[in-house]
Amino acid sequence: MQSLLELRHLKTLAAIRDAGSLTRAAERLFLTQSALSHQLRQLEEHYGLPLFARKTAPLKLTPAGDKLVQLADHLLPMIANAERDIAKLREGEAGSLRIAVECHTCFDWLMPAMDTFRERWPEVELDIVSGFHADPVQLLFEDRADLAIVSVPEAEAGINHLPLFAYDMVALLARDHPLAAKPHLDAADFADETLITYPVPDDMLDLVRQVLKPAGINPKRRTTELTVAILQLVASRRGVAALPGWSVQHYLERDYVAARPITPGGLRAELNAAVLQDRAGTAYLQDFVAIVREVCVSELPGIQLTGA
Repeated sequence: MQSLLELRHLKTLAAIRDAGSLTRAAERLFLTQSALSHQLRQLEEHYGLPLFARKTAPLKLTPAGDKLVQLADHLLPMIANAERDIAKLREGEAGSLRIAVECHTCFDWLMPAMDTFRERWPEVELDIVSGFHADPVQLLFEDRADLAIVSVPEAEAGINHLPLFAYDMVALLARDHPLAAKPHLDAADFADETLITYPVPDDMLDLVRQVLKPAGINPKRRTTELTVAILQLVASRRGVAALPGWSVQHYLERDYVAARPITPGGLRAELNAAVLQDRAGTAYLQDFVAIVREVCVSELPGIQLTGA
């Protein structure tokens, strides 16, 4: 029997196994669900056996599917390592990757990603530009950073934006707050509240930029640098806040504060990596972006990979 199996099939099978559903696997691979289903159906017809048990949630591998995913687990890292080694031969192993951030919650996922990067690129000098920056992209032009983490990818000459991931922002309230009785919060619900935020400009606050400002609502403010301080103020009824759901999951599991969606459809935010256009093709820089996506989608709840 002539083999139909290709590298893309192995990536698809591994993604379905890891994501637990066709929908989430399609998002990870930037495919439509119908295209992914077509790939899976082709393989199953070729081998004459189902590869996943369809009526399970999450999807479970059949013995045939398990054999192919074992092959994927063996081959895909070998291929990635070989491609990385070839890139090192072509471009050299050394370099610098100085990272500037504008988000106060970045470190929850940035540190694990940096640890993985150091293992793969030990000769690259890796560092975080100290402090939070309202305009981290400017540091790229000044040669003070090599990559900037930004929420809003504004078009700018000489800059490429590489998508990282998207996530839900949630409203945070004291457990006994009257608004906690609502299934979700609308813009008007914030009007008479004190909004507790990081000390950053309004255009860096997704709640303000996407929800409050369009509705003409400007609540009282209180700021603090620390996430834990925001949560303490919320818990003691000093105000309300909006933070990424993944950044406060531990506190929600402990029932420290209550969380509610913002607007009926939720408030979606995203993060991107900004790099100088002439450096966007650098192998270790591209690998760092891939590592961030890989680490975050596997470790953070509610993460959705955005288009490449």
